[in-house]
Amino acid sequence: MSPAGRIASLLPSATEIVCALGLEDHLVGVSHSCDRPPAIRSKPRLTRPRFPLDGLSSGEIDAAVRQALREFGGVYEVDSERLAAVGPDLLLTQGVCEVCAVPTRDAEAAALTLISGPTVLALDAHDIAGVLATIRLVGRAGGVAERAERCVRDIERRIASAHARVEGRPVVRVLALEWLDPPFVPGHWVPEMIALAGGTLLCGVAGRPSFAVEWADLAGLCPDVLLVMPCGFDLAAARTDARRHGASLRAVAPRAIRSARAYAVDATTHFSRPGPRVADGVELLAALLHPDLFPEVSIEGRAHPVGD
Repeated sequence: MSPAGRIASLLPSATEIVCALGLEDHLVGVSHSCDRPPAIRSKPRLTRPRFPLDGLSSGEIDAAVRQALREFGGVYEVDSERLAAVGPDLLLTQGVCEVCAVPTRDAEAAALTLISGPTVLALDAHDIAGVLATIRLVGRAGGVAERAERCVRDIERRIASAHARVEGRPVVRVLALEWLDPPFVPGHWVPEMIALAGGTLLCGVAGRPSFAVEWADLAGLCPDVLLVMPCGFDLAAARTDARRHGASLRAVAPRAIRSARAYAVDATTHFSRPGPRVADGVELLAALLHPDLFPEVSIEGRAHPVGD
């Protein structure tokens, strides 16, 4: 694939990959939710949600998503005028989750209308190997394949180092929740991250989408550690939602909460985006599950005990 000149990214993880590979100057537009690194926040916004997101609870967002799917067939839309104005050569999109970002089919439809005739590249990671593959894919598309390989090797080195430190330790039983109303348990790369950090996930399937459960389904699991990680929520929003559903959390994870091993986490930074910061997420998990082994890893601003 020939090097791309002008890159448009329709999802945050792709934007983070582009910048991690030193291609920030080629980035001509980003999605409405792209916010890292901070320097890209002045870039043109090429997508928008079909309903206001700010300040909504997980239950309110769930209801709004369902309504948008019924009425429009999608949660987000491409700003065709802005996309045409930036004229990308490469358009980065995804097919992993229709409620997380503009899906591939909408990006492809928008690309067909553009004079620039961009290549559409879908980044569809379902596990950590897939995350690393998307970094290599963007690197090849941007003409920086060697730089991408160095980035991948560094992520692999950091994950392997964290995993080596927890090997041989008793495995920690973990209940992780990617949404609270209704409750969802994690899939895709998150169960693998938990395993690499020395935990065993009590509910959820690696490499598959997250899925909804009933609170009653989680009764009796009594995990050692509870992780509240609502998809797309930062730490403040996760803490607020955890407080809102405190009674349900106490019912399914009484021991974890009593022992101060229940945490709300910054999911946006560490778990929701399949990009370069996957290593940060594994290191944070290792510190939460085995704090005596990772005294140098700060959780400040990244995780906070539920109930505080």
